[in-house]
Amino acid sequence: MQKRLLPLFALFALIAAACGGSGPLDDPAGGGDTTAATDGASEPASEVAESTCGEGETDGDIVLYNWTEYMDPKLLKKFKKEHGVSVTEDFYPSNEELLAKIQGGAAGYDVIVPSDYMVSIMVKEGLLMRLSRDAIPNGENIHADFAEPPYDPQLAYSMPFQFGTTGLGVDKKEIGEDFPRSWGLIFDPEIAGQYEGRISLLDDARETMGAALKYLGYELNETDDEKLQEAADLVRDASQRVAAFTSDQYSDFLVGGETVIGHGFSGTWQFAFVEAEDPDRYEYFVPEEGGTIWTDNMAVLADSEHPCSAQTFLNFILDADNGAQLSNWTYYESPNEAARPMIDDVVVELSKIPPDVQSKLEFIHDTGNDEIKFNDLFNRAKG
Repeated sequence: MQKRLLPLFALFALIAAACGGSGPLDDPAGGGDTTAATDGASEPASEVAESTCGEGETDGDIVLYNWTEYMDPKLLKKFKKEHGVSVTEDFYPSNEELLAKIQGGAAGYDVIVPSDYMVSIMVKEGLLMRLSRDAIPNGENIHADFAEPPYDPQLAYSMPFQFGTTGLGVDKKEIGEDFPRSWGLIFDPEIAGQYEGRISLLDDARETMGAALKYLGYELNETDDEKLQEAADLVRDASQRVAAFTSDQYSDFLVGGETVIGHGFSGTWQFAFVEAEDPDRYEYFVPEEGGTIWTDNMAVLADSEHPCSAQTFLNFILDADNGAQLSNWTYYESPNEAARPMIDDVVVELSKIPPDVQSKLEFIHDTGNDEIKFNDLFNRAKG
C-alpha cells in the first residue's frame, strides 16, 4: 500500500490536533513542555522601540539581513517600483550568527528573518521593534494556525514568512537507491565511512546538535548535560568525515558533485534539484528518527533608521500575489492563507512528509541559558 503523504501545511494542523491546541504552534515541539519556548516571549528585558507608521508610509531605503537564496530579486524590483524604496540584501548562515552580529552592535540593518525560537530570544534581548499593525494590514492574510505563535503570541514583533523542515539531501546515483533514510548516513561510522569527505553538515549549533540528538533517540530540545555531550561526541566524530560545515553552499556542493550527502533545509534542496540537469538522481527527506520543523519570520530591528519603509516591506511581502511569488521562487511553504491558491502544485507536492515521520518532527525551543551549552559544545565538536 502506498504511504499517505501529507502536505507540510496540513501537517501543522495535524500536530496541533495531536496536542489539543488551536494551532500548530501552540506547542512548538509538537508535544510535551513548551515552557522554554514561551516564557518571556512577549516580555522584553528593557523598554521596547515602537513605531507609529501608517500603511504605505516610507522613510528611506532599507537593508534586508536574510538567509541566502531566500528572496526573489523580482520582488525587490517590484517593491522599488511600487514604493520608491531600494532594498539591499546581506546574508547570514545561521540564527546564532544573526544574533551574534546584532548583539555585537552591527548597524545599518532594518529587516531580518529569524526563525521561531530566535524571535523569542531577540524579543527578550530588546532587539526587535514593536510593529505597527496599521502599517501591516496584510497581516490579516496570515493563516489562523500561524496567527498566535508562542514565541510571539500577538505577532507584536514579527510576521510569519516561510516554513519548512530540515533533513538530508542525497545523490542517489552515487549512493544507490537502497540507502537507509536515517541520520546514520552522517553519524553511523560504518555507513558514513563509505562517503568520507563527501558529506556536508549545517554550520548551525541547534540544527546539527539537534540532528545528533534525534539520532540518539532524544528530543530536539534536550538540555541534559550528559545527553548533550553524547550528541557533541557524535558531531565530533562526524567532523572527521565531512567535507564542510556550511549553511549556504550545501546544495551547490551536492549538485556540483563535491558531496553525495548533505544536511540542509527543505526548500533549498527542492529548488536545487528541480533546477538540476537530472532532478531524478536527487532526493530530499526527513530521516526516520525525525527532525526539525520551523517557521521563519520577518522582523524589524529596534535600531532601524527606516522603520516605516521596513514595515511597508513586510506588508508588501504579505500581499497574496507577492506571497505566492515568493514561495514559487524559494520552494518553501507559505503561512499566507491568501497566497496558497496561487502557489504551484509542485511546491506543495514536494513538501509532503511520510506519516511515520510526521509525529517525530519538532520545533526548536528557546532554551534560555542552555543556548550557551549548545553553541559551546558544537563549536568545540566541529574543531
